[in-house]
Amino acid sequence: MHLYLSKNIEEEFASSPLAPADSLWTTDATSSVRLRMEEGCLDEPITVHQMFKASVEKYGHMHALASKKNKKWEKITFIEYYQFCWTAARSFIKLGLERFHGVAILGFNSAEWFFSAVGAIMAGGIMTGIYATNSPEACQYVANDSKANIIVVENQKQLDKILQIRERLPHLKAIVQYSGQLQQKISNLYSWEEFMDLGLDIPEKQLEDIISSQRANQCCVLIYTSGTTGNPKGVMLSHDNITWTASHASMVGEVQPADTKQESLVSYLPLSHIAAQIYDLWTGIMFGELVYFAQPDALKGSLVNTLREVCPTSHMGVPRVWEKMMEKIKQGISQCGYVKKKLMTWAMSVSLEANQKDDEKPFLFSLADSLVLQRLRAELGLSCCQKFFSGAAPIGSETVQFFLGLNIRLYEAYGMSESTGPHFMSGPKAYKLPSCGKVVPGCRYKMANVDSEGTGEICFWGRNIFMGFLNMEDKTREALDEDGWLHSGDLGKIDEEGFLYITGRMKELIITAGGENVPPVPIEEAVKKELPIISNAMLIGDKRKFLSMLLTLKCCVDTETMEPTEELSVEAVDFCRQLGSQATKVSDIIERKDKEVYQAIQEGINRVNSAATSHAQRIQKWTIVRKDFSVSGGELGKFSRTSISLQHNNSI
Repeated sequence: MHLYLSKNIEEEFASSPLAPADSLWTTDATSSVRLRMEEGCLDEPITVHQMFKASVEKYGHMHALASKKNKKWEKITFIEYYQFCWTAARSFIKLGLERFHGVAILGFNSAEWFFSAVGAIMAGGIMTGIYATNSPEACQYVANDSKANIIVVENQKQLDKILQIRERLPHLKAIVQYSGQLQQKISNLYSWEEFMDLGLDIPEKQLEDIISSQRANQCCVLIYTSGTTGNPKGVMLSHDNITWTASHASMVGEVQPADTKQESLVSYLPLSHIAAQIYDLWTGIMFGELVYFAQPDALKGSLVNTLREVCPTSHMGVPRVWEKMMEKIKQGISQCGYVKKKLMTWAMSVSLEANQKDDEKPFLFSLADSLVLQRLRAELGLSCCQKFFSGAAPIGSETVQFFLGLNIRLYEAYGMSESTGPHFMSGPKAYKLPSCGKVVPGCRYKMANVDSEGTGEICFWGRNIFMGFLNMEDKTREALDEDGWLHSGDLGKIDEEGFLYITGRMKELIITAGGENVPPVPIEEAVKKELPIISNAMLIGDKRKFLSMLLTLKCCVDTETMEPTEELSVEAVDFCRQLGSQATKVSDIIERKDKEVYQAIQEGINRVNSAATSHAQRIQKWTIVRKDFSVSGGELGKFSRTSISLQHNNSI
């Protein structure tokens, strides 16, 4: 293996022409596609292995991954990282992994997750992540659809899911558990240590030949999109989709290569999602980043502790993560003494005002930042962080403005699984509120069916565009037009400087009984802006005479189940107190028809209605739902759309 690693890299690049292909798309995992290579997109196509090998040659002795064991951080170098992936690849071959068959990974982020992902691709398989929250039936669908020969699980809890469905997986040959001791002896079930020893008798030449046969325009990754109806769609991504996007998407965010300045980050978001996978895994390899793995209970409260220990230079969160962070800070400020609370409020208002202007920052801002805001950022573990990203769904303006008050700019990324993640990005040199930034260098866009106000459907083109949906020709033809443009289904407009603004979703348009088209998203956002007590607002009115709205209140979340509770959040309680209401629970408001709160909500609705462009766009009726919307509660799967962060099905 060491000899193979030192083999001349130019020699390997030269020996990897593209596989023959006539079409820009396919639905067959064994097939190949024509790449969208054109002016501005002419980089030499490379495979995942070629990308990794080039990074090992540049950053080999630098630290790559850090895992916390026995309260200490254990780090490995890029050379060791590569060797572990190589060993895993040989073991996958030993277990009978067939070319273009799946290796499914079910569990929380870890070094073993990364080794399994890269090793599966090296061994000629297709890697796919399964959400750790999936039911056994949902796991079965993904494993079966991807023809998974091997499933890698984190622990007994995840293993139990697979054992329930094992007999219904005809392609499955083995299961590997990467954390904890095996609690039972089952045929073809291996501990991580057993697995890593399995392939030691597989000749190095056998793996070398498989790697040499791989082409950049062939499939290596499957991302399953959740969708709101029907089975998830398997988004097929090629080696070139992964390697090109890892290289180019980071340019806007000004990610530094490790030989200039090594970036560090904490991996905690689900790797089965394209946003975390591109940000943590593939960009980490491409730029030589040091990736620290959070604890499995990161989203239940331990993430901030990890951030404080690690002090990353870059951090990404989905809107809900930033919102929870905001709620926690607000709660902390509310519990401070009068003088400290006043000082923090002053500093944040100075920072917000300064950050909303392009001018040079005044002395007062520097004073506020050094006296107050630096300490607040340190409390969050973000004292060394230079780049803050938000992806997976559009983020609310309230959250963005709150963090500007902490002198934290949240750079928003917009794209789809089908565009290998970001197609538009904000960054230090591409920042304008409330836009999603500019198109990623090397990518193109066009607006289809533009109306009189300049709003149209956003369409994508570039090397990041997916190969097609696995075994779903009709769905692939729906997504890609005859010329190969990917249609997002999102509505937006581009300003004169090239900044993109999302205005809604085509399928979200409400058509009233009177035939008027009503875009719900701006109305829902306006209600949430007017009423800080509101968590989610959902407009209803399709084929009805008038518009109604479902409202949920901001509540605390159970840290164990992640379910919304009855308890109102600190912000919601403060809102009630200002009105003269003593409510602390949702039931206090609903069951007693709390006069002050109901009146305040009606007045907020009236203010939104007064700005409506027509009578048909006014909210006539509203009601408060007893429980906030959540994934675990099933509401986000039941509704065809909700405004829980304006979550688009196709967002990154």
